[in-house]
Amino acid sequence: MTEPSTQQPRQSPPPPAGSGGTVPLDSTAQLLTRITAQLGTQLSLVSRNGTRRPMHRTRPSEALRPSAAPRPPAAPRSPDAPTLLVVAHGSRDPQALRTVMALLDRVRDLRPGLDVRLGHIELNRPLLPDTLDGLRGADAVLVPLLLGRGHHVKHDLPAAAAAAPAVRTRVAAPLGPHPLLVEALYGRLVEAGWDPADQGSRSAAVVLAAAGSRDPDSAQDTRRTARMLAERLGVPVVPAYASAGTPTVPAALRALAARGRHRTFVASYFTAPGRFASAAAGAAPRTTALPLGAHPAMARLLLHRYDQALSATAPSGMVSLLASA
Repeated sequence: MTEPSTQQPRQSPPPPAGSGGTVPLDSTAQLLTRITAQLGTQLSLVSRNGTRRPMHRTRPSEALRPSAAPRPPAAPRSPDAPTLLVVAHGSRDPQALRTVMALLDRVRDLRPGLDVRLGHIELNRPLLPDTLDGLRGADAVLVPLLLGRGHHVKHDLPAAAAAAPAVRTRVAAPLGPHPLLVEALYGRLVEAGWDPADQGSRSAAVVLAAAGSRDPDSAQDTRRTARMLAERLGVPVVPAYASAGTPTVPAALRALAARGRHRTFVASYFTAPGRFASAAAGAAPRTTALPLGAHPAMARLLLHRYDQALSATAPSGMVSLLASA
């Protein structure tokens, strides 16, 4: 066995320009210089208190891989922005919770940094009182994922807010009626096969299937949405109800057929899948549009109601915008 040579390696000439080769290290000094530079780069990412500084606060030359494009920084969460607390009804249908969570993800995508939470009136967790309990000492805007001024909006939400005095709350208006709801209804109808060429057709019509309520304000809100959708579609839109109201969906379809409106569609005026939405779909002879769900217009509408509530006078305890349109 031969002894390893202690002679310094001969310096290799640099590769010609444009050859794509690499330059070998000439000496231990050069190696130490490179290690020192890399350590300096790493240390530049650490604050004096020992915490890592966010990458978006470093200069491009400080990045370990300058050739990689930096990711855009996430919008900082404003400490002064109240929580957007979406209040859903709740359902035993497992698709309902998944649909609502997808909608909340859309809201977060539209407004990064905003604290968006969920509370249910019944049937699903988290329940609204539990969510409010986790917001003690904070501000929150309760935005009902409900379509009209029924009992839940008028009584259950204000009662839940009043029962949580440690949270400074505003209660926003329900989602409907509003042009963004019409946009979502129209989009779901197109997905179900509605042809925009049917506008003005003497044989086409739409049934707006809603849950129904004994509150006359709720029925008024549904009728107003039906009129707005009729203006968009250019055909009659008849509101019908799964409970606590007339006509039912089958009765509305029969009445339209008697008027020569045989090309009929059913629009689901429901925020998520559930018992009433399934009943309405089962009563229709043709394909029923999907519930409003996580349609992009729904996410924009939730934020609109949130902003609308914030534009009101700051609450000493609770501000209600239930009568707002």
